[in-house]
This record gives sequence, C-alpha cells and structure tokens, in this order.
Amino acid sequence: MSSPGVRFVDCTPWSVGWIAPTPRAMQRTSHAIAVDGRVWFLDPVDDPEAIARGLELGEPAGVVQLLDRHNRDCDSIAGRLGVPLYRLPTTTPDGAPFVPISVVDSRLFRWHEVALWFPALRALVVAEALGTASYFRARGEWVGPHPLLRLARPPRVLSSLDPDHVRFGHGAGRSGPGLGDDLRDAVRLARRRIPSWLIRLARTRGR
Repeated sequence: MSSPGVRFVDCTPWSVGWIAPTPRAMQRTSHAIAVDGRVWFLDPVDDPEAIARGLELGEPAGVVQLLDRHNRDCDSIAGRLGVPLYRLPTTTPDGAPFVPISVVDSRLFRWHEVALWFPALRALVVAEALGTASYFRARGEWVGPHPLLRLARPPRVLSSLDPDHVRFGHGAGRSGPGLGDDLRDAVRLARRRIPSWLIRLARTRGR
C-alpha cells in the first residue's frame, strides 16, 4: 500500500515519477527512468507502490543521488534492490545511459549537485537547481531556479541543452517542444524576475 497522499507524475512508457506527501510545499519528486530495459531510480523517496511501478519498467540497474543533501532513501532502496548507489557521479558509470553534468559545486553554499542527461531519450533530470514547485517560480513561469540560485548564481550550464523531456526533484516535469528555450529564459531572466518572484512567493504564503 502506498503512503497516503503520494501523487504520480511524469508517467510515460519509460518513466514514472512520484511526489512525496510531506513536506507538502516542497513537492519532493522522485523518478524511475528506464532505457533498454534497465531502470534507474533517481533521488528516490521510498514508497512501495512507486518502487513497484518503477520495477514494471524493467530490471533495476542502480540508484543515483544527484544532490549532496538529497540522501532521501537512496541507500536503503539500493540495498533492497541489490543495485549500486551512485552518489553525485562525475563520470558515466559503465553501461549507464546517462551523462552527469556538474550544476553546482559550491563550498560557500555547501551545495554539490549533478544533473543527468539521457541522450537516447533527450531527457534532462535536475535535482534542485531548477524546479516547478510554486516557491521556485516567478509570475508567468512554469519552471524557475531554486530561490538561492535565483538570487546568487543561476545554473547557466543547463542553458546549452535542448531536451524533449525535463524531470525535476521538486515538482512535476514536462515534455514537448521548446523546453530548451524555456530553461534558457528561466536562467537568463532569473534575476530580472526577482520582484515578480517575491510577489508571487508572498501571495502563495499568504493563502
């Protein structure tokens, strides 16, 4: 039986995502992504039904932790499934279908994060540098930088990609045309949109 309130998102023939019920505002999102019949669990929060649905996509291949503070349930799930746990990989593990991209590497912020690019799927997975949870977004945005990065250092490295699918560690993802342009705008205009973001944040918290 799944945890009360778990919500499934980003469901395709090759992926399933699930949003943990708590903390509700954070919209902690986990994913299982399959390529060639092998399934990779990304920053997973444990939920029996979600893990089972991920395993319906294929054989488990590994668990990947994309953010230093996203321990979540990565270790226990990897142990239960009998697969390796890759913490912030800097190179592609043998046989893996993704390329790690260093997004944030800051001692000042105590923040180390990698994104994953799946070339065969043209899919990008971002743990926290970008997200769709309400506190990430300015007015009119469907995706925005993490609040700290909006103020200090927007993740420009992600501007070079043109994905057909994007998945996030906070909030639901999206598939379709023009995603690369949207990501570039979210990064390029991050600071310019700070006033709009602050107004939206205040209104959201006031509800």
